[in-house]
Amino acid sequence: MSRRFRGEYTFKVDSKGRVSIPALFRRVLEAGDPDYTEGLRPQLVLVYGDADQDYLEAYTIDEIDKLEAKIDRLPSSKLKRKLTRNITTRSHHTEVDPDGRLVLPARYRDKIGLDKEALFVGTSGTFQIWNPDTYEDYLAEEDEEDLGFDLPEGTSALDALDMVLAERDGG
Repeated sequence: MSRRFRGEYTFKVDSKGRVSIPALFRRVLEAGDPDYTEGLRPQLVLVYGDADQDYLEAYTIDEIDKLEAKIDRLPSSKLKRKLTRNITTRSHHTEVDPDGRLVLPARYRDKIGLDKEALFVGTSGTFQIWNPDTYEDYLAEEDEEDLGFDLPEGTSALDALDMVLAERDGG
């Protein structure tokens, strides 16, 4: 069983904010919830973070615990307060309902402009929930961004991965 969120899936959002979670994502949530056993509902944490963030980030219990442990190790500082506010304070601990759905609170739906459809985007250790139109705009902007590395013309991002890691690792 995969412990990574992969793929893109679009689902309808009903008037109560209920939306189906992709079945493969539910399996990852189950695997990432240390208290989950067959018959229980897998737990997860939704975070809406920074004001300029146009999506919700969904964490398994294991992943949010790891992230909060890192934050806890920081010395008292503005960075620690900001991360605590964005990750812990602005989070919503929830569970998958018996029908495999997630209930998105109204303030979270409003924050990202979610109305009739939600786009689930796997990002490996977490998944994101987007308004599909906002995501398309984001992808168009991302395609125009510089990767931040001096790479030969026509180098794909996948080719760049190996090149950058080889350079970093001295080989």
